[in-house]
Parts: sequence; structure tokens; C-alpha cells
Amino acid sequence: MSSEFRSQPQPAPRYRNVSIGQAPVAITEEEGVLHMRSLEPLAPLPPRLLDRLVHWAQVRPAQTFIAARQADGDWRHVSYKDMLDSVRAIAQSLLGYGLSAHRPLALLSGNDIEHLQMALGAMYAGIPYSPVSPAYALLSQDFAKLRHVCDLLQPGLVFVSDGAAYQRAIEAVLPATTPLITVRGEVPGRACIPFASLLQTPGGQAAEAAFEATGPDSIAKFLFTSGSTKLPKAVVTTQRMLCANQQMLLQTFPVFGEEPPVLVDWLPWNHTFGGSHNVGIVLYNGGTFYLDDGKPTAQGFAQTLRNLKEVSPTAYLTVPKGWEELVNALEQDGELRERFFARMKLFFFAAAGLSQSIWDRLDRVAEQHCGERIRMMAGLGMTEAAPSCTFTTGPLSMAGYIGLPAPGCEVCLVPVDGKLEGRFRGPHIMPGYWRAPEQTAEVFDERGFYCSGDAIKLADAQQPQLGLMFDGRIAEDFKLSSGVFVSVGPLRNRAVLEGSPYVQDLVITAPDRECLGALVFPRLYECRRLAGLHADASDAQVLASAPVRQWFGDWLQRLNRDATGNASRVEWIALLDEPASIDRGEITDKGSINQRAVLQWRAARVEALYRGEDPTVLRA
Repeated sequence: MSSEFRSQPQPAPRYRNVSIGQAPVAITEEEGVLHMRSLEPLAPLPPRLLDRLVHWAQVRPAQTFIAARQADGDWRHVSYKDMLDSVRAIAQSLLGYGLSAHRPLALLSGNDIEHLQMALGAMYAGIPYSPVSPAYALLSQDFAKLRHVCDLLQPGLVFVSDGAAYQRAIEAVLPATTPLITVRGEVPGRACIPFASLLQTPGGQAAEAAFEATGPDSIAKFLFTSGSTKLPKAVVTTQRMLCANQQMLLQTFPVFGEEPPVLVDWLPWNHTFGGSHNVGIVLYNGGTFYLDDGKPTAQGFAQTLRNLKEVSPTAYLTVPKGWEELVNALEQDGELRERFFARMKLFFFAAAGLSQSIWDRLDRVAEQHCGERIRMMAGLGMTEAAPSCTFTTGPLSMAGYIGLPAPGCEVCLVPVDGKLEGRFRGPHIMPGYWRAPEQTAEVFDERGFYCSGDAIKLADAQQPQLGLMFDGRIAEDFKLSSGVFVSVGPLRNRAVLEGSPYVQDLVITAPDRECLGALVFPRLYECRRLAGLHADASDAQVLASAPVRQWFGDWLQRLNRDATGNASRVEWIALLDEPASIDRGEITDKGSINQRAVLQWRAARVEALYRGEDPTVLRA
């Protein structure tokens, strides 16, 4: 064969030169249990996270720690020195309220500068705080989760960003005797202390003594789990956990210590990714945090783009939906590309799988603009680990890859129900759930490893040093009536990734049936554009339109292309025009679907679908 017809090897992609740790991993196996740990020891930790605030206030007093948009559109900047001054003043004020772990500070607020000042002020005073999901108060109709949170915490003081916005929830849930600190507005009939009054008296000896009395075992905050299977649990998050995770990040990504990180970030602080991981990266390494008041939604992303055209981040961290919105804009907007890539070192995604098509488009945009790619990093994390356990620093790059253990984290893969459960041990793992000894005992094994419930497998059984793959949630899996085991996580993840941009999520049905079906939560905004109907068409009319049904029918065929049997073949799909309900527990406040709750509340619909009584179903 002549040489011109021979396939030529493709050159390896070129990536921007960035310092990333590549520590070797020790791997042992005993009685079917695989144990992995990084051979790089974790460096000594500061006793408290706010030791870093004190350090940077001395070393870089005038540097911006956090900036946020004001009502007039200008940025409000708070320096490290000014932040430390306000934190000390707030700590001094909070000491007068008799707060403790048994009467903590609760925060009812979205992300803003005052929220951060209150949180750090409480931490400085050694008072645990809890950032409560705004959705529990602003979106919920029955306030069940907010009531559960307050009953569990018994807060002695509540910080409220906007009295009017939270009034209905406060009146429904909080005792009339609970004092409130408000930034804006008041709640009629309640004792409301203006936030500004906390800053009037500088911090004194009492605040300094309280700070010095804290240490690695001190509780920094209570972070609530998403409540995807049961009511949210309060994760006891200690100073050691926060410091250990940031040191893990720094050793894994030394680039954070080479240049002060600059983040433009919207992720909510009541979740560990935004509030512990991202804010911590900036604080630990003396960087600058630009608070993004946008969101990755059709309505909110314009504000994110405005911010990214003014500020060039050194790393960008978001959920897959954020990357979908961003790559669309990057492909069309040269000014955005110029600012976005100017200082960029690393990309991160978390919370769900990133579509390979979105990943490929990001690579293409970067190569065309920069002549090189930007590394996309991910891993496996959880609230109970503050949050990171593994990072994708291994040699592979693919959907589902979660990489290798971070320095200081031990990983065990233990056989459970036909899969391998990921279990973790290290200084970043929680001591337990607050006021829940039985639930705590359930999630720790006899060796002290936290049992995550995540199924994990080796990327290559013959080469375990290549790292780990996510293999779904063990609790989601079930058997068909034939006894065949269904691995829900990988099937669902692949379906969502293949379904971009029209599939938000789906639930696989159902245990003890003869075949698989799927209840699909579509992205109604995108489906409406695809349908091309008049503006006042109902959601049901949109989903019944020919273009939408054609696309979803083709998607179902693609899903089944590589099916090997009933356990991997989806026989039908039903498009849902009723969104998942946070009050029924079908959806968590961060948007993840609770499969069990959806099947429970929509059992009649599922029965009708299996009996063939629903004419809207799409069949394979």
C-alpha cells in the first residue's frame, strides 16, 4: 500500500504549561479489598483556616480578598486588612450572644460580602455557623427542610440578608425569641439587630482570646448534605478538615501557590464545592474572589458573561451546565475569549458528568485562540470530606474518570452488592453527623473509613496505577423481574451526557419490572426553542411537538445502540412537563434528582406507562 493512504499517528495535544502534582500511588490488595494512597505525605497544616487570613493581612494588606457588584454596577472591593478588621469586630460582637455548637449561628442568605464577613467572624470567635440553603426558605412552600434544619441546630442567632425576602419562612419556623441580624429590612415583631452595628466596635482582647482558643478540632461550621435520599444531615466540619483539604489542593495543584488565584465564582456557599473548596482556594493561597451574581441559566448567564469580560480568572470552576453555557458564548464572542483565556491555568467541573461534546468544544476553542488546551480537572468529593478525596491527575482523560487519591487521603475499594464501594480515611474526613450518632455509626467501618455509598472501579484492572472511575451510587441499583442486576449510575450518566442540551436529568424505572423505562426531565427552555411554537404554547404542547419528539426518539435510539440486554436497554421514555418538586423531596436544593422520591410520587404514572395506557410515551 502506498504511503499516502496509511493513517498517520495524531500528535499529542499541547496543553498550557501548569504545575500539577504527579505523586506516585501505593496500591495493595488483601482479601478482595483494594487499598490506595498517595506516597506524597501531607505537609504540616495551620491550626485554623483563618491563620491564613491573618497571614495575608500582614503580607498583602491592600490586596483585594473579595469583590462584589454594587447596585450601581461598580465593584466593591474588600482588602485582606479590611476583611480581618471586620472579622475581628464581628467576632467581638458575637461573643455577647452566648453562642456555641449547641446554639450556633445560622445564615439565611445567598452569597454576598456580609455573608462572608459573618461566617468568618463566627469562625474567628470559635462559634460554629451554618449556611442554610436559601431554597429552603425562598422556594419551598411548606418549609419542611428549613424546619428540620432549625430543629436540629437550635440556632441561638440568625443572620438574614434581606428581612422582607425571608419574612414568611422566619415567621413559620423560628421561635419569636430568636434574635435576628439583618443587612436590609426587618421582620415585623422580631428583635432585629442591624448588621452595621456589629462593625462599630473594633475587635478586642476577648475576640483574640477566643480565636487563640480554637484549634484543629474546633467546629468551623455545619454543612448540610443535599438531602437526595433522606432529610439533610448536618456534617460537622472542623478546622482540620478545611485546612487539610486546602493543603491537598495546593500539593496537587502547586500553581495555586505560584500565582495568587483569581476566581470569578457563583457557586453557592451553603454547598461544600463553593463554600469550602472555592472560597478556601482563594483564602489559603492569598488570591482574589470576584463574586459572580449570575448563574448558568438562560436568564442569569448574561451577568456571568459581563463579569468574565471584566475580570480574567486564573482558574474557572463550575458545574457542567455552566460549561455548556460558557462554551456557546466563547465560540461566538471574541472579546470574551480574549479576557477569559488571558490568565487561565486550569478548568474544573464537579457535581455531575461533563458531556464529552462540550469538553471537545472547549478544547477546540482554546486551541484556536491560545494554540493550546487548558487542562480540565475533576475528581471525587463529598460534603463529608470537605470535599475532595481524588483528583484527575492521572494519565487518563475521559468521562467518569475520577483519578488518584490526593495526598493525605487513603482510599479503599470494598465489595458491596456486586460493586466496589469507595471508602475514605484522612484528616479531611468528618468526625460525624451532628446529633445523629446512629447515622454516624452507619457510615464508618470498623477501620474508621468513611463509607461513601459511591461505586468505584479501576479504569484498568491490569494497570491500577492509572486510577479510578466513578461507577454510580450503590443505593440506586436494582434488579429486573428476571433477576438481572441494573447498574443505574453509568446508564443514567451516559443518558444525560448524550442528551445535551435537551435533557436535564432522568430516572430509570423500575425495580422488579421486566424491562427498563425512563422518566425524563427535559430542559424546557431549550425544548421550547427546538419546538418553534408560539410564545404562549404550554409546556405539554412543546413536548408534544414533532421536532421535540423526533429529537428524543433519535436520542433513545442512540442510547440503545450499544445495549447488550434488558439491563442496559431502555424500552421507553416519558417526557415530564411537571418539574421535580423540592417539597416532595424529588429534587435537592442544588438540583440533583432523588430517584426514589420521583418513583414514589409518580408511581401511578409509572404504572400507566408499563400498562401501555399513556399515549405520550416514546418507545424504542
